[in-house]
Amino acid sequence: MAEKTDPPVILGHNLWGTLTHHFGSDLHHHDVADGPDRIYMDYNATTPVDPEVVRVVTDALTEAWGNPSSNYLPGLKARDIIYHSRDTIARMVGGKAADIIFTSGGTEANNLVFHSAVEHFRKSKNSAEGGTNSKQLNGRGSLPHIIISNVEHDSIKLTAKHLLKEGKADVTFVPVSKVTARVEVEDVIAAIRPTTSLVSIMLANNETGIIMPIKDICQRVREVNKQRAASAPKILLHTDAAQAIGKIRVDAHELGVDYITIVGHKFYGPRIGALFVNDPGTTTPVYPLFFGGGQEHNFRPGTENTAMIAGLGKAAELVSSNLAEYEAHFLDIRCYLEQKLLAVFGRDKIRYNSHFPGSDILPNTCNVSILGRGLQGRRVLSTCRRLLASVGAACHSDRGDQPSHILLNCGIPYHVATNALRISVGRSTSHEDVDIVVEDLRDTVEQLERMN
Repeated sequence: MAEKTDPPVILGHNLWGTLTHHFGSDLHHHDVADGPDRIYMDYNATTPVDPEVVRVVTDALTEAWGNPSSNYLPGLKARDIIYHSRDTIARMVGGKAADIIFTSGGTEANNLVFHSAVEHFRKSKNSAEGGTNSKQLNGRGSLPHIIISNVEHDSIKLTAKHLLKEGKADVTFVPVSKVTARVEVEDVIAAIRPTTSLVSIMLANNETGIIMPIKDICQRVREVNKQRAASAPKILLHTDAAQAIGKIRVDAHELGVDYITIVGHKFYGPRIGALFVNDPGTTTPVYPLFFGGGQEHNFRPGTENTAMIAGLGKAAELVSSNLAEYEAHFLDIRCYLEQKLLAVFGRDKIRYNSHFPGSDILPNTCNVSILGRGLQGRRVLSTCRRLLASVGAACHSDRGDQPSHILLNCGIPYHVATNALRISVGRSTSHEDVDIVVEDLRDTVEQLERMN
């Protein structure tokens, strides 16, 4: 999902400059006048497109340009590519081809889930009550109830808030534990009401990297579903896996979810998305947001974007084939980064905002604060000569030096959260890159401390 991230803060540089000849490597900025190459470590915001993905996108644009609904050769090629990609993406998350619905991105996929849950509740209630308008009869008590966490991406949080504001749903924002930074299973179960229609909890947080106990939540909610009255709509289970796919194993049936949001540009694919739905329209409800030509079994009509779908399929294939290697590399580089930061700055000056007792974190994500007056995250990044990173998910870029509400909700003290940097490494980030970045941070901190 297109996380609304700030451009990494830079003084005197054009952010993207000239890309290296191989897309899969760290993004470097080439500017002879302004100094050395930049080193990109903001992979939770977006990833470069893998060269193999670029190749299949290019091939599809040139060889499969026909309308997939047509019966002549270019259309048939397009249709074959779409089917193959659907199957590959499904296998990446433990599903079957028919479970995949292509979308413009993660934001659309998340909105489709919420819309479907609300519609399913409304239709189920009307059917159970003989077609009467239950809202008019019973007031707000008959509204569908949705449970999310207080650390969700804006495409979840703002969708839920919109439904609440419009009087279309009741919403509970379950706070994460300030000890573990996770959504605790018992808190989700305690929030369930007779009208609860959807539980949507992200699989991994985009700022802290904390992995949520989705499997345990789903197991408990399914037990609740079994005990519900036959007339009550089942509680649907959704996880936004934008930050998890390509970094850790994601299997729909192992997790026990009904829906999974898939976002291509988070795992070296193009900027489109997909929604996994367990047996869509039969086991799991889907109600379209759009109406048109009947594509995607009418769940998401519109002429398919064949080339980008081909790219998403290739990116999924790379994840399925190489996940163990990717995960091991991420973990090695992140651990090396954390060790180097401690060695250079010392334990009194470093606070890891992604380390919580009993919680697992994404292998590639380091959220760290360098403590001290005048070392706000934005100020540090704007002074760095080499590092390209962010202060978090900058969906909140209008807040200036206000700290991330995600970190505050996780119990990080205000003065620590203000200084936070989110450093997320990629498939080709090297130990040498880490050495350069840590040296850059050391020089930057020394410069800012002299200024102070």
